[in-house]
Amino acid sequence: MTDPTINQREQQILKMLVERYILDGTPIGSKTLAEESALGLSPATIRSILADLEDGGYLTSPHTSAGRIPTTSGYRFFVNSLLEAKPLESVEVVALKNKLDPDLAMPSLLHSASSLLSSLTQLTGVVALPRRNRMELRQVEFLGLSANRVLVILILNDREVQNRVIYTDRVYSKSELQQAANYLNVHYAGKNLLTIRAELMKSIRDDRDSVAQLLQAAVDVGNKAFDAMDERKDYIMAGQNNLLNCTQNEVDLERIRILFDAFTEKQEILSLLDHALEAEGIQIFIGRESGYEALDDCSIVTASYSVDGRLVGSLGVIGLTRMPYERVISAVDITAKLLSAALNQG
Repeated sequence: MTDPTINQREQQILKMLVERYILDGTPIGSKTLAEESALGLSPATIRSILADLEDGGYLTSPHTSAGRIPTTSGYRFFVNSLLEAKPLESVEVVALKNKLDPDLAMPSLLHSASSLLSSLTQLTGVVALPRRNRMELRQVEFLGLSANRVLVILILNDREVQNRVIYTDRVYSKSELQQAANYLNVHYAGKNLLTIRAELMKSIRDDRDSVAQLLQAAVDVGNKAFDAMDERKDYIMAGQNNLLNCTQNEVDLERIRILFDAFTEKQEILSLLDHALEAEGIQIFIGRESGYEALDDCSIVTASYSVDGRLVGSLGVIGLTRMPYERVISAVDITAKLLSAALNQG
């Protein structure tokens, strides 16, 4: 998409200014652009163009006598219309494939993807764990351990196997655990984990007094097994400290502090990552487009990953708005595709 109100010369100046600001992080003046451009324009002419771009909402002046910096609208126009793709080097793609080994378990693959995104972009890589409403139960097994501990073995989406230990209210016999597993497999196989959890909770509320002993065991053990899913982290993050390397001044440091607070709160980040599950391909949230004040000075580039043809989770890169979009977009895109390929080969 292009804005017909911005002519070609204005687009060239805007592109140069955004690229230079991303590189330096300091306001850019007309003299700098005149010296570096091959357009043969005088500083006065460029100053006039910058004023028009500022009037159009694409640039802003931090101070009266300072140069200009891009606004959210300026970045958005740059990303949509002026950005030149920069594919990763072939050696980087090969390294990605090697580290996203299909033989790795899903948790290890997700951790690797987060670390790879961070190392490729020198920003913060984040991978949301598969959403429970996208993960379907195929089979569950219970194995009694010592005392009131039970090993839960879950097979999800035909491929992923998860093991976890739960603590039950009483000791269940091997026969009770087998019957409980059989009941859950018959009634809940093929349903997503969120639905299973809700139905088990309803059974506890409605049927605890009248339920048969077999069903009681299935509900008690099953509820604890699926409740354990809530104890997992919502997303895996790597490279938070990389953001400190992007700071140019005290203002940047304050922005990073606010962003770290958002990492702690989680909800804003998760909400944006969930948007990636609504459509395939790259999604970019620039500054205030996120709708969250803590992210006003940040950009998030996201993409979804899939298992068995279903979008189950998302990943992305978080940084200040002056991130190197051409590299970040390529890194997010190829990582999502290679992660999906690895998960579907495992």
